Amino acid sequence: MAQGLFVAYYRVSTEDQGRSGLGLEAQRASVHRFLSGGDWTLVGEFTEVESGRKNDRPMLEQALRACRVHRATLVISKLDRLSRDAHFLFGLEKAGVEFVAVDNPHANRLTIGIMAVIADEERRVISERTKAALGAAKERGRKLGGFRGTIIAPETREKALRAKKAKADGRASDLAPVVEEVMASGLSSLREIAAALNERGIPTATGRGAWQATQVRRLMDAMTRA
Repeated sequence: MAQGLFVAYYRVSTEDQGRSGLGLEAQRASVHRFLSGGDWTLVGEFTEVESGRKNDRPMLEQALRACRVHRATLVISKLDRLSRDAHFLFGLEKAGVEFVAVDNPHANRLTIGIMAVIADEERRVISERTKAALGAAKERGRKLGGFRGTIIAPETREKALRAKKAKADGRASDLAPVVEEVMASGLSSLREIAAALNERGIPTATGRGAWQATQVRRLMDAMTRA
């Protein structure tokens, strides 16, 4: 039974199908049947008229942005509505969006991220081999280093700061259209924008608590960088 927030994405392959609704109504009906009976909210629906061979999908990008803004799950009627290209599906992992396909509900972000799992297993094997090599060296009487603490190199710290900034800038880019819409309605103060974001049910960066003026100021600063 479906629970939580969802964003629906529909795709038809030709302009004729887009105008006639051929296939589109079937997709919409399939998604709504899947959601029926649960505690769910459909926060947006996006329709793309595009070829399945193309990966440049503006409406899909909007759907993914809506998922990130609302922390919602992308729902599609059929897996091939996204792409027949496996590389494109792996791109969803990078997008940071959970998704579910009605015709294959077990195929989600976790399953398409199987390559990441394999890489993690490879790192584990390397770690075990390193520990075994150190143990063998110790048994041979080789003196190992005495310091057991961790020194974070300056370049590692700088890399972490850049990653944190990039994440904040990405979030700001996703929220920019929402903030612009709020300001266009006549709400301009930080407190008014915070109240509008809360009313729309948009979570904060941490997903905890409500928007405050200070958080909106940080968001606006990040928007100027994005």
